[in-house]
Amino acid sequence: MTLKEAKKKAIQAYSAEQITVLEGLEPVRKRPGMYIGNTAKEGLHHLVWEVIDNSIDEAMAGFCNRIEITLLSDGMVSVTDNGRGIPVDIHKGTKTSALEVVLTKLHAGGKFGQGGYKVSGGLHGVGVSVVNALAEYLRAEVRREGKLWAQEYKRGQPLKKVRAVGKATGTGTTITFKPDKEVFTTLEFDLATIYDHIRQQAYLTKGVTITINDERAEDKSAYTFYFEGGIASYVRHLNRWHETKHGNVFYTEKEFEGINVEVALQYIDDYKETLYTFANNIFTTEGGSHLVGFRAALTRTLNNYAREKGYLKEKDDNLQGEDTREGLTAIVSVKVKEPQFEGQTKAKLGNDEVRPAVDAVFSEAFAAWLEEHPRDAEAMLGKCLLAAQARKAARAARDTVLRKGALDGFALPGKLADCSAKDPKDSELYIVEGDSAGGSAKQGRDRRFQAILPLRGKILNVERARIDKMLANNEVKSLVIALGTNIGEMFNIEDLRYDRIIIMTDADVDGAHIRTLLLTLFFRYFPDIITQGHLYIAQPPLYRVEKGREVNYVYSDAELEQLKKKFQVSSFQPKAGQPLADRFQEAANQAEGDETVVTEAHGRVNIQRYKGLGEMNPQQLWETTMDPVRRMMKQVMVEDAEKANEVFDILMGAEVAPRKKFIQTHAKDVKNLDI
Repeated sequence: MTLKEAKKKAIQAYSAEQITVLEGLEPVRKRPGMYIGNTAKEGLHHLVWEVIDNSIDEAMAGFCNRIEITLLSDGMVSVTDNGRGIPVDIHKGTKTSALEVVLTKLHAGGKFGQGGYKVSGGLHGVGVSVVNALAEYLRAEVRREGKLWAQEYKRGQPLKKVRAVGKATGTGTTITFKPDKEVFTTLEFDLATIYDHIRQQAYLTKGVTITINDERAEDKSAYTFYFEGGIASYVRHLNRWHETKHGNVFYTEKEFEGINVEVALQYIDDYKETLYTFANNIFTTEGGSHLVGFRAALTRTLNNYAREKGYLKEKDDNLQGEDTREGLTAIVSVKVKEPQFEGQTKAKLGNDEVRPAVDAVFSEAFAAWLEEHPRDAEAMLGKCLLAAQARKAARAARDTVLRKGALDGFALPGKLADCSAKDPKDSELYIVEGDSAGGSAKQGRDRRFQAILPLRGKILNVERARIDKMLANNEVKSLVIALGTNIGEMFNIEDLRYDRIIIMTDADVDGAHIRTLLLTLFFRYFPDIITQGHLYIAQPPLYRVEKGREVNYVYSDAELEQLKKKFQVSSFQPKAGQPLADRFQEAANQAEGDETVVTEAHGRVNIQRYKGLGEMNPQQLWETTMDPVRRMMKQVMVEDAEKANEVFDILMGAEVAPRKKFIQTHAKDVKNLDI
């Protein structure tokens, strides 16, 4: 059969019979990732968020002030609220109970303009029906009209009709479900993840009590969140490890042309900005119109006050936006009747009418607050004016370091061994600890697409430094030039010279510290490199195990234990609590007096523990850590920006007390301390 004949036959075979129509909740089970992101840990917890969102919507509508979440011992989750209860009467369009419609129909609910909700986070109306589709079992209970109504489902299919099963006092809804093991790769709910999410929702919905019960273990636990201060309490929580510049937290809440605007802020003695925006309690990670309105009003209001009070003279430059955001911790939350989000992920708010609403509400309230709190205002302006001076110094330093020629590749760092590939998509940069490892990497690499930048010693801790001081550090300066993206307000991810940035450090304490310093630099000044998936951490082997002509590179202690069993290395008894590397060291000394040899019944096994990259020759480094076919790398990702921000604050900030507490709290969780 010729190619032409084959194509003709294929065209004829593709008919209406090949078109599949998925009914009801079938699309959800067929493509769950389209609705909950994935079927791993994040997607599993997303089911809980969808059910809780319904209760939060009732709270925002003013009908609910108590929500209870229970993790049950059989892998089930129960969410109960004291809202109005999902309607159970017959829906005219479908001739079935409204409860069944909500649980079985996509894009069905009280959030599409029929007066059920004034504002809602569940705009797309697929929440609880998606949970039903992806649940092995779900039971809905509704307390309305003095009766308890119930209905059960199996994988989205109702087992019976909605019916009254008893009497009930008050109103509300309980959804109990068990995630389907056929769908999810994990069924284990993480209590810390749930705490973090619920804490945030409690801050954003002031006056609502949310309780989390964990009944999975013998030691049952319960934790309750309640914040009368709302997002003002949220700001205090974010700043709890920092020295604040002023004691009073600014807070305002007001409705403007049908849009509820809520803003809280406080300045701290730091260089970074911490700003979270929300629309209908949904975290808008990419900001949007509410963020634009807030930033414009903040800069304008502070400039007006500073000029009026004589802090700025006519000949002086106005404060720039970056000056007013240095050390700022702020929360901006809006409630909109018909929010327009960009995509199902709801990462960015697009409503144009929100920008002037936030601008008007915030600027009026903030101007009055500055007049009423002169000491706080003075502290704020002092911080902003100092930031302006630093900005000018940083710009001078950046202009000196990052000349146009440098970014065009004419003045790249001398220590950079660049690759020959010109397309960034085909290139990767290894940031290597030390000149010794850098030399091995340069010799072992594939010059066509792998560039090597060795760093000497530990770079500056950028958590405690401004850009001008950063660019005075030769190691940081070399890295910034090599990346090609510029830094600060001139940063442009499109100019990144390499598709993959790979941190490669020694497997010891110093190497871990250098890696942490580099991660701090990227997280604070190059976050887009992380969020767009360009940053990786190389995984060099910990051991080289040789028996005869067979050579194995081992990347973990667990893997070494397996190899020990394979080679029947059993001539010694490990001591309890003794690091595995030390056990082999001791056994080797006992057997032969040789630091790297363990003797066993059938021959000799040579075990080498790599403490540094420089201990490997170029060929070994290529085979184990740099060869794209065989290497192992970890991609750096940020699942929770607020949590990541807090950890960097604690570990790399100036305050000692929170760092000491963090170390004491997590000391027992540390593994491989000798690595």
